[in-house]
Amino acid sequence: MNGGHERPTGDGVDGDRGGPAAGEPEGEVYDWFRRGVRLLDERHPAAAAQLLSRAAGYEPQSHSIREALARAQFDAGAYREALENFRAVALADPSDDYAQFGWGVAAARLGDFETSAEHLALAVAMRPDNAHYRAALRQSRATLAARAGAYGPLQPGAPGYLAPPEPDGPGA
Repeated sequence: MNGGHERPTGDGVDGDRGGPAAGEPEGEVYDWFRRGVRLLDERHPAAAAQLLSRAAGYEPQSHSIREALARAQFDAGAYREALENFRAVALADPSDDYAQFGWGVAAARLGDFETSAEHLALAVAMRPDNAHYRAALRQSRATLAARAGAYGPLQPGAPGYLAPPEPDGPGA
């Protein structure tokens, strides 16, 4: 998994025996990846994102690391960063249905339902049996339809409702 990238093993201080540089976790990039995935599985997404981000810095072309990082960022609420990592994986491998799904749900969280529907539709086309993909696509499409007025005018109090302008002057 190293891909020929050397990771620093010390800070060059006299007496250094090749341990990690200051602030760098123990182990190799693959160890960071494994620990990051474990943290994600244990529902510690922010900690996982930190470790996986470090691993991605050394292995930026690793789909496994970037996907795990995107999942951690999404779960930690860092939707823009998650979108960029899901996007990178999907652009490198357009047939990666999970990356397309991740790109779509991250876009939805950011309010970009056009992009969301596009990538969720790709994920559903690749895996029509996946109920999560289909549900997310239905939700994005319903949001787009509601915004376009397909369900009639928005009622007062509904998100996005704009009150009609006040009439100007007497007798207007």
